[in-house]
Amino acid sequence: MREYQLVTEADLARARQDAGFRQQLLVENLDLLLVELGRLRTDPAAIDKARALQMREGAQLAVRLADLLHALAPEGDGADRPTSA
Repeated sequence: MREYQLVTEADLARARQDAGFRQQLLVENLDLLLVELGRLRTDPAAIDKARALQMREGAQLAVRLADLLHALAPEGDGADRPTSA
């Protein structure tokens, strides 16, 4: 897995102004989150109540990130799926 780079205030400021950068930032973080969730899911030594809660929270965050990416997608790109509630 790639090493995670914290998002800086400068990154956030740029993301507010640059839709392409904002989408790239969301995609990269969603990818990292999904890789980590997959790793946690397959680690038999990591199955406990705290880990299950972390995985649930991670999955909820992944859905929120995917919804944000869907909202940022240009119309007509084939991403015609409803957002989650």
